[in-house]
Amino acid sequence: MELIQKTPDLSAYLTVDEAIDHGHPVVREVAARLAREAVDSYAYARLAYEFVRDTIPHSQDSGDLRVTWRASDVLEQGTGICYAKAHALAALLRAEDIPTALCYQRFDVVHGLVAVRFNGAWHRQDPRGNKPGVDARFSLDGERLAFTPDPESNEMDYPVLYAEPHPAVLSVLKAAPDRPYLWKTLPIAL
Repeated sequence: MELIQKTPDLSAYLTVDEAIDHGHPVVREVAARLAREAVDSYAYARLAYEFVRDTIPHSQDSGDLRVTWRASDVLEQGTGICYAKAHALAALLRAEDIPTALCYQRFDVVHGLVAVRFNGAWHRQDPRGNKPGVDARFSLDGERLAFTPDPESNEMDYPVLYAEPHPAVLSVLKAAPDRPYLWKTLPIAL
């Protein structure tokens, strides 16, 4: 699948917005701590990915009822669904000047991922969090995502790479008082 930048200007994939708030002190602190452990930007990207995937539980898996959507809140509260975890990873990567896009898949509902830019190409990553039956990995040599769409079931990969969260995703996250409410309002398509 060919990934398509919604915004042609690559610098858009480094910007701060209300959800990817990588200027926030919480994001800066985590980014600085991870950067001290990394020998280069690739190692940093892998560390940031593993940090979000492994230390921020997916709220559905952990039973956490809180809804986070801003990257700093995800890192501070230590919880989030796929979209929120993607916002946190995007913020950590952008904090270290790694162009990062938000992208999506459609299953029963829309699922959130990120794409990182290395060696002149975009590479999708899924920081959702592993569990039995899910083994996502950071990779620039072929995708290792949590889920693979089945076109016969009307599942799909959306090829568009967004510089900011899709409005349909951000609006449901911001409007949800808790995760059970959010689950009833998740977008089923973009």
